Amino acid sequence: MSSTDDAGSAGSRDEATPGADSPGGETAETEYDSLAPLKTGLRYGIWGLGILTVLGLLIFWPKDGLPGLWGVLIGAGVGGAFILITAVVILTSVNLKPSATMAAVMGSWFLKMVAVLVVMAILREMDFYSKPALVTMLIGTIIAVLGSEVWGVMSTPTPYVEPARDNADRK
Repeated sequence: MSSTDDAGSAGSRDEATPGADSPGGETAETEYDSLAPLKTGLRYGIWGLGILTVLGLLIFWPKDGLPGLWGVLIGAGVGGAFILITAVVILTSVNLKPSATMAAVMGSWFLKMVAVLVVMAILREMDFYSKPALVTMLIGTIIAVLGSEVWGVMSTPTPYVEPARDNADRK
């Protein structure tokens, strides 16, 4: 597996500088995409959501029929969108000033909260879906997608630099 596979197709790739293979022992520099961990986390979160949705459908659709299907799809949609929208907002606002990015993240969080409350208030009186399927998927989706995102971020190779030590520090 190449480093491009590990960091995703986000443009993060190793590129040797001219003369890096020279006999002088120069090391190759790499070009690092600072958004690679977030992009990988988003990709893993989407995969986690998809896998959990399929598992939910395999459990609740045969058990509860069409209401089970609707409960799983609504729960996965609401829970998955709630978590994944934050990563998308950060990725789309990354070139803005930090205060604008923070405003976008906080604004999206507020809108998500309002949307979830409205959706749940509307669904409260309806009975076309399985409530156990919806609740199970909401909780499961939040845990699975957050876990998948954390795993994606933590497993993405991230370069670090150690400061050079002075001779005085070695004594």
